[in-house]
Amino acid sequence: MLSTLVISLLSLCASSAAAQNDDNLGLRNGYLNLTTKNFELKLVRDAGVLVSLKPAGDSFDFLPFDYLRYRARNGQYHWGDITYRYREVSGGGGRWIDGDSAAARKPVSAAAAGGGGQGGRALATSALAPTLPSGSPLNVTRQWTEVAGGDLGLRFTIQNQGQTAIELGSLGFPTEFNSIFTGRPAAEMARLCSLADPYIGMHAGHIRVAPTKGNGPALVVTPLLVGDNGNASTTPMEAYRNLREDHYDEQTAYGSQTFEGLYEWQVFTKAWAEKEWAGVEPWNQPSSRVLQPGESLDFGLRGGVRELDSVIRSTETPVAVGVPGYIIPQESSAMLYLQSSSEVAAVTVNPPEAIAVTRQAAGRYAVTPSGSAWGRARLDIQYSDGKVQTVHYYITKRGTEAVADLGRFSTTEQWFNDTSDPFGRAPSVMTYDNEAKAIVTQDPRAWVAGLSDEGGAGSFLAAAMKQAVQPSAGEVAKLEAFVDGVLWKTLQTSDFAVRKSLFYYDPAKVPAPGYTYNPAFDWSVWWSWNKQAAYAIDRAYDYVHVAATYWALYRVARAYPALTRSHAWDFYLNQAYQTIMRSMKSDVSYNQVGLMGETVYGEILADLKREGQTAKVSSLEQSMRTRATQWNSEEVPFGSEMAWDSTGQEGVYYWTNYFGFKNTAIKTVNSVLGFMPAVPHWGWNGNARRYWDNMYWPLSLQAPFFPYKSERCTKVRCPSQLRGKLQRIERQIHHYGSGLNSLVLLSAFRSDPSDAYLLRVGYGGVSGPLSSIHADGFASASFHSWPDTLKWDGYSGDYGPNFVGLALGSGTYVADMGDEIGVVAFGGSLNTAAGTGRVTVTTGDPSRRRVFIGPLGVLLNVDAGIISGFSYEVGGSISVTLSQLDGGPKTDAAVLWIETPSSSVKYNVTTSGLQQARGVGRCRCQQIRLFR
Repeated sequence: MLSTLVISLLSLCASSAAAQNDDNLGLRNGYLNLTTKNFELKLVRDAGVLVSLKPAGDSFDFLPFDYLRYRARNGQYHWGDITYRYREVSGGGGRWIDGDSAAARKPVSAAAAGGGGQGGRALATSALAPTLPSGSPLNVTRQWTEVAGGDLGLRFTIQNQGQTAIELGSLGFPTEFNSIFTGRPAAEMARLCSLADPYIGMHAGHIRVAPTKGNGPALVVTPLLVGDNGNASTTPMEAYRNLREDHYDEQTAYGSQTFEGLYEWQVFTKAWAEKEWAGVEPWNQPSSRVLQPGESLDFGLRGGVRELDSVIRSTETPVAVGVPGYIIPQESSAMLYLQSSSEVAAVTVNPPEAIAVTRQAAGRYAVTPSGSAWGRARLDIQYSDGKVQTVHYYITKRGTEAVADLGRFSTTEQWFNDTSDPFGRAPSVMTYDNEAKAIVTQDPRAWVAGLSDEGGAGSFLAAAMKQAVQPSAGEVAKLEAFVDGVLWKTLQTSDFAVRKSLFYYDPAKVPAPGYTYNPAFDWSVWWSWNKQAAYAIDRAYDYVHVAATYWALYRVARAYPALTRSHAWDFYLNQAYQTIMRSMKSDVSYNQVGLMGETVYGEILADLKREGQTAKVSSLEQSMRTRATQWNSEEVPFGSEMAWDSTGQEGVYYWTNYFGFKNTAIKTVNSVLGFMPAVPHWGWNGNARRYWDNMYWPLSLQAPFFPYKSERCTKVRCPSQLRGKLQRIERQIHHYGSGLNSLVLLSAFRSDPSDAYLLRVGYGGVSGPLSSIHADGFASASFHSWPDTLKWDGYSGDYGPNFVGLALGSGTYVADMGDEIGVVAFGGSLNTAAGTGRVTVTTGDPSRRRVFIGPLGVLLNVDAGIISGFSYEVGGSISVTLSQLDGGPKTDAAVLWIETPSSSVKYNVTTSGLQQARGVGRCRCQQIRLFR
């Protein structure tokens, strides 16, 4: 876990370019080495920008100082730079004029020190006029300070020296961290690099920075309290803008899979909203400030760790904690806890009718979405000291209703039944283009139209996994037709191998005279596989989707035998098992790394045990143990086909935890916490770091893949699967990493229910796939986070693995969040009977089949129907109410599995009418009581 070292950083940044042989930054003239109580830092003497930031007494550097020689050109950004846009107010406002301290760098000059903000002590003060455009009426002074408590502060003063009023329509402070993975072996990357995520929350906005390994010193950047009233009212985070650096070199590979690029803290955004971002609904209301002649404005930021909320509060920055998070189904129960040194003056909802906000006590609010709202909503919270905090919600349909919509849409609008298809893809659930309202039958990326890889298998995988939690007779019938007509007939070989694509570009091999490939596509690219390449069976990732599909139909056949007509349950379970075992053979690549969605392998193993198939259990366990043992011996075991990835962790955690390799399991949890934050914004809360799966455009058609564990990614842009419709490198919101990595954190929480932070982040991640489901049931692969777009991608793409996370992880979780918040339910409504100590919970999550009672350490699962509610008392009994899902198939019995993953206390079921089934009780009853 991240340590509790308090680290504060005030940063307003802009752009500064660098390369090995072009020293515009002035590195030849050396550095200023400075210290505060909490930091050791280096400023470039000529430019005055921050290039090294280490916690006092620690060698870890949050900045890429070791790559600075590649980042010293004009146009490359560092902490301490500044960007802006302004125009004269007279004459109704003219064109916006840009300023950028990094565009044409010149040595800055020393300036007289002023007040540093929050009791600051000046460390270095510079006038930036030499490195900003000449003739500008804006005079900019930058000051590095040590603020109270020993944190580092950065303060800018901007003065209008002109004769007329000036409107400041953009103000940005670029933020640089060592997120450069290019050329680094895995162990070096884990030792040196950091990951940063923003909370775009106005005056409560901040940036959380964690080492990639997830433990050690962390950093949080918050506003510095400056100005006459000392409330930081001039430094909101209004937006988080991606920065473009025009210089590209192989040493850093800016804007690639190994270096996502940099962003800036945007204070004003009106100028961007009028031009580049026109027509896009922004996260916050765009604003500007008018400076009268001679008027000055002060801006500043500072920073802090894992228990980040308490650190942020100590900087007098407001903190919000949402339960169960910020993706909220219609008419559901949610709570918002506000912690601030100032009282709340008003709360405004945008759009006004989307959410009802009711004050229950000081700092405690009930948040209830309306029955008609859907999509993005924002709370604007006005504090009495002038600060404004925004909390960003996403409203979905009720969880079970959204899941039903997904199943219906995927098996109708996405149902491909053209039996004349020469590639044998009918009948199947295929990739869908929601903007064109059409199935994607051709794409130069063969797998997207070829029913394999995440980008092509995602749609049938989601449709199948939906049946595991909410079966539908008509949908199951179609999926059985898909299994018999496509999956087991063509996508798999007779020995259970899985092909990489059914679609291919190979005009001579297409068994349909006159078939026409779309002439508008470039079919010469390497990913337009010919038939031989498409039919290769060497990608282990593809086997997970197939095994999961079989497992989902096994669960349907076992719990609702009347729904499956083609095969009995044992056929589907055997198909799942054989597919796993085939994926572990030597002719399949990547089977020694963690695979996306392979938690389902653990579910298959558990069901094999329940069915008494001991020989298969032994073989599967032996195969998985070999992998887990290997991972346990590695310093960084999170392998992938990528140079760095956030997908190997799920499989590594499951099997190392299963076989008792606790240190590696803990290491994996820490790794996930390093790239999944908890912030009051639906898009980033529980959002795993993913930024390349919408697009790759390789520099060289011969560029190889780079296995993360052993190779260095040195190409400018390493090739990979392209899955999105809008194709570019950018931070993806709730791509499948959210749902899959939530499984790690939710499992870790079940093992340690005292750590509610795991639940906060994990539940945010498992809710991500719900936000992807549109009102009509279409599910997008991810949301585009760049402020010029802010919309869901048009392709269904690789949404399927995300839904695997929802299906295997969603549930109602009860947690004790301490004295300030108390006992709460994530995914349900909780009430405590006065004077009795008995807690009653009504479930409301998308599956309603899984319950975890944290204060008791008890996990309950059912295989049919739903758990509509439960009650318990600490040290006493648990009562569980089973029901039928409205509109779903009916069953007269359900299997209830009871686990105590965090406790040795066992519960016995005393309800009559139980029959032994699959090692547990099969109940023909509505109410079940359990006693210690």
